[in-house]
Amino acid sequence: MSLVEIKIPDSTPEIVEKYSSGDEQALLAKIRYNRLIDIFLGITAYSLQNHLRTTVREIGQIEIDEVYVGLNQRGSQFIVPVQAKSGNDQISVVQTKQDVAYCTDHFPELVCRPVSAQFIDNNLISMFELTINDSEVRIVEEKHYKLVTAQEISDVDLEQYRSDY
Repeated sequence: MSLVEIKIPDSTPEIVEKYSSGDEQALLAKIRYNRLIDIFLGITAYSLQNHLRTTVREIGQIEIDEVYVGLNQRGSQFIVPVQAKSGNDQISVVQTKQDVAYCTDHFPELVCRPVSAQFIDNNLISMFELTINDSEVRIVEEKHYKLVTAQEISDVDLEQYRSDY
């Protein structure tokens, strides 16, 4: 059984679409242009840095694909490390633990909400919110977003989304 594909109007600039290669950087661009972190986590998020190479105490050097900061309607602030995967790459348990360690070490006052994203196909993106529970990486939530033209979102789709609200 597969998850429902939530249709989102594709805001990726056509010139970016034309020249993107379908790799992790293309995935990160689609996430950024379509504000999928905001939509998925229900917060307002801002890209802080991408391709971050840094060090974490007791781990050493790590790399995070992209880091967002954000806030919710009550003023809570978040740090969101994003792990992007393309092709047959799998979510990395080690990378998730390193991302959380970085956030805990560098932003202890912010709530860490690690996210992993993966292309299912060119315009279908799977997103996972992850957590560490009993030293294990666990999935908090998974959603599939299909980037489409506005005309591809039917009244039936909107009725379904409305009833899910």
